[in-house]
Amino acid sequence: MPTARWRPLSPAERAVAIEVLRHGPSSRSEIARRLGMSGGSITRLAKPLIDAGLLTERSGPAPVTGQGRPGRPLDIVTDPWHFVGLKVTADTVYGVVTTLKSTVVRRASSPLPARDPDTVAETAHAVIAGFAEEYPRLAGVGAGIGGRVRDRAVVAESPYLDWEEVPFAELLAERTGLPVVLENDVVALTESETWFGAGRGLDRFVVLTIGAGVGYGLVIGGRQVRGAHDGRRTPEHWILDPSGPLGPDGRRGSAGALLTIPAVERQVRAATGGDADYEDILARARRAEPVAARVVGEAARGLGVLLAQIANFVMPQKILLAGEGVGLVDVAGGVVTDTIAAHRHPLAEPVPLETKVSDFHDWARGAAVLAIQVLVLGGTGGGTGEGTGGRPDA
Repeated sequence: MPTARWRPLSPAERAVAIEVLRHGPSSRSEIARRLGMSGGSITRLAKPLIDAGLLTERSGPAPVTGQGRPGRPLDIVTDPWHFVGLKVTADTVYGVVTTLKSTVVRRASSPLPARDPDTVAETAHAVIAGFAEEYPRLAGVGAGIGGRVRDRAVVAESPYLDWEEVPFAELLAERTGLPVVLENDVVALTESETWFGAGRGLDRFVVLTIGAGVGYGLVIGGRQVRGAHDGRRTPEHWILDPSGPLGPDGRRGSAGALLTIPAVERQVRAATGGDADYEDILARARRAEPVAARVVGEAARGLGVLLAQIANFVMPQKILLAGEGVGLVDVAGGVVTDTIAAHRHPLAEPVPLETKVSDFHDWARGAAVLAIQVLVLGGTGGGTGEGTGGRPDA
């Protein structure tokens, strides 16, 4: 597979490229205003980016927002390079191909015959090889894993795959010949939504995910807050109802015991003696069947408490509720809203909540955005941090 070689961008060049990438076609004067630079500085910084093929001048003039002659807007060059994003679950590898602007142009998935690292790497390689037949100029791969990731290369711990200290980025790079960026899946999704989704342009932004687990991403000052807790399933330990159900970890009424898809299914199974999947349980709750309605109602109240706590302490401009489990809000949204109100000051502003049912290809897109940030722009995520990425040298 042909790969791009990326010459390093200076911090100032990277700032210009990121502004254009995140805000779309922009005039030099707009970029200068947003970055607090002079127009001459932007012209000087943009020239090597244009010469290298990372930026281009569009033919039409940029909108005039002030005095002066309209200039030709700068835009990101999306061809010919593409990026692969992967989301690895306990039973499937999901993949997408995106442009440099993170637009998804191809999706695929492949079941995992086993969970050992070599089998997962081989399955991921097969997905990428299929992409390469249609998109031969792949610039790099981002992979998202549920668990704790170290140095964007090693899966330190993944409860879903039962892995510890697995150098998955190296295993995948050896097979594909492509640079690989590995990251916790919630971290990757938060970066994607901050740059290109619900959190675009916001200073304080939260991503809360419910599905197989509970995930939390916090953005302050336009940058994701990172720490040793990343990937440790910390949000699942938040106590939402001290009298609530007992979780597998022995904690009563935690987010993990109330909100996750396995927890909801487990409670219904314990009460009825029969198996039912999450979507069926939601449908039963909608029909007001007693057991399902009680379990879903408790989960909705727990979610309301959690959202209120986040709003009270973080004061975000928006909370994005995402993941495979957000169908809960469609069925019991009124309970969620009433619980939020009960745990907020009466005069508090409404919680700015947006819900998004995310399939696993959305998570894979988040991993592709991480690859773009690190391999192209050299950022460390969440803004214009230091790094070693650069402009393409085909």
